[in-house]
Amino acid sequence: MSQTYPMRKYVVPESVFGEGASTLAGRYARNLGATRPLVVSDPGLVAAGWTESVIESCRAEGLSPLSFFDVSPNPRCTEVDRGVEAFKDGRCDAIIVVGGGSPMDAAKGIAASAANGADVRTFEGVDKIAVPGPPLVCVASTAGTGSEVSRFAIINDVFRHVKIAIVSPKMVPDAALVDPRLLSTVPTDLAAATGMDALTHAFEAYVSSASSALTDLDARQAVRLIAKNLERLIVDPGDEDARGAMALASMLAGRAFSNAGLGVVHAMAHALGGLLDAPHGLCNALLLDAGIEVNFEAAAERYSELALDLGASPDEVASTGAKACVLERVRALRAAVGVVPGLANIGAVASDLPRLAGFAARDACLVTNPVRLSADDIEKIYERSL
Repeated sequence: MSQTYPMRKYVVPESVFGEGASTLAGRYARNLGATRPLVVSDPGLVAAGWTESVIESCRAEGLSPLSFFDVSPNPRCTEVDRGVEAFKDGRCDAIIVVGGGSPMDAAKGIAASAANGADVRTFEGVDKIAVPGPPLVCVASTAGTGSEVSRFAIINDVFRHVKIAIVSPKMVPDAALVDPRLLSTVPTDLAAATGMDALTHAFEAYVSSASSALTDLDARQAVRLIAKNLERLIVDPGDEDARGAMALASMLAGRAFSNAGLGVVHAMAHALGGLLDAPHGLCNALLLDAGIEVNFEAAAERYSELALDLGASPDEVASTGAKACVLERVRALRAAVGVVPGLANIGAVASDLPRLAGFAARDACLVTNPVRLSADDIEKIYERSL
């Protein structure tokens, strides 16, 4: 049996990429059998006008859409509960979500809970969802989370103050519509955080113990696109080419991590974001270099290739050393988009670290990390990042 190409499963939704893709939301919902879709979004997208555009696409197809916009930047389990009530009270038969990772993850939670008649928190972990949800159409509004193509959903458990990872093929949307125009209204700080989130997705997928030839292609191309376009987009949000490239990078990185899994950076970011209610992408940006340091020896050749994808020359990698080179490139990009290192800057304190490490050590994302790590190991990583 070939060790170069081991058997791997690769699952992605039907996807439409390009300007105008969002206008197809109503048609996709109708083709999936919907008559009364619940449109899930957040107040920011509603104010920007993108959500109303999707609602109009539903009406144009003869559908009777209902709405649920009560979603926070870190979607809470209590918000999912209210979304399930809206779905049931409205006798809805499908979900269309317009947004970044928060509305999309909330919508996935609503779909799973409505179909299974269970609290979303019971799905924490891998393959805990028994019954598939109603048809789900995702319209992505940010370049970073990749939730529109993934089998992951991250929900904030407000009772335990931790983000839970729900991983299941039943979380994969039926359709992903990626329209770069929606990035034109994303605030610069959010674009920076979500862009670094996409970079972390690609990095962790590429060094994952479950990576494959298919996910490798997605991950490396995503890194190349981010290296060339993230800073451009932050400097000039009106740069249409950079917007399109980042939207594509986000989708590719999402496909990669959905199928290859993630690692210690995301496990730690989930714990951190849950405790501090901090933006997920920012947490990843602050932890990515620490994750590279702890994993490097187990995936040195792969990190060397990622250094090249970030723009380093072979001579630079050879003379500087792959580890120093990839760390320098990641930190330089982080600085270029305005992220200041140090977990203390988002409110973390030393007394939080044992609790954070305990939560991270139980996170589903740790399963595919290339190095086995204990809670003590993770606490030390937090300490170095403080």
